[in-house]
Amino acid sequence: MATIDLGNSVSIPQLGFGVFQVPPEETKQAVLTALETGYRHIDTAAMYRNEAGVGEAIREFGIDRDELFITTKLVNDDHGRQKVAGAMDASLKRLGLDYVDLYLIHWPCPTQNLYVETWEAMQSLVEKSQARSVGVSNFRIEDLDRLAREGLPTPPINQVELHPWLVQQQLRSYHDEHNIVTEAWSPLAKADVLADPTITELAETNDATPAQVVLAWHLALGNVVIPKSVTPSRVQENFAATGVTLTQDEVTAVSALDRGERTGPDPAEMG
Repeated sequence: MATIDLGNSVSIPQLGFGVFQVPPEETKQAVLTALETGYRHIDTAAMYRNEAGVGEAIREFGIDRDELFITTKLVNDDHGRQKVAGAMDASLKRLGLDYVDLYLIHWPCPTQNLYVETWEAMQSLVEKSQARSVGVSNFRIEDLDRLAREGLPTPPINQVELHPWLVQQQLRSYHDEHNIVTEAWSPLAKADVLADPTITELAETNDATPAQVVLAWHLALGNVVIPKSVTPSRVQENFAATGVTLTQDEVTAVSALDRGERTGPDPAEMG
């Protein structure tokens, strides 16, 4: 599996398995299926309420911890300098782990106006070896610029909604200019994009499924991407996207589908 450098000797597998909206009672089996398929990067969050199931799957699968890359995220109610440490402790307890590989601010929650001090406080988690790396999620350019103005470290990664109907070109260009890795959530636009004629035509051309074409597009752009499914055949299908290679013209054709259309909340309004 290809990896992308986050700095400080931390590399993130480019294709991961997300558990957003996976019910807690189904999470263990879903993650076990992913691990059996070959995924080594698992993305969860305190907000998903399924961290415990992720931890149960890891223990049952019996893999060495250093072979895995585990991400979780700070819930919106735990913004603030005094809350970060306790939130990290709670997530580690639910996961049953000594550390995570990546801990993200889940949403900037601009109306709270606490993400600057929250980001500052998160740096200590690396110093305490509770997180190998810390980053952000759903941050806008203005949020990232504010961190820079405050003299704080540039986040190595920003996880945002990104798919062929929401290409996020301006944000991705900003990321490239500031050495920020782009990570895509809702990479298939909740499967809505899979029926697009351009996608289905490219699937036929490449002897692939529409989902594999979209994931191959993400990988070609250099995104980290975290599709989710509780259906074993789709978990395996998504993993096989690493074997699909699109031409530059095909990548451009998929990018041209951009509508600026979100499937999830606007970061300006969330939290």
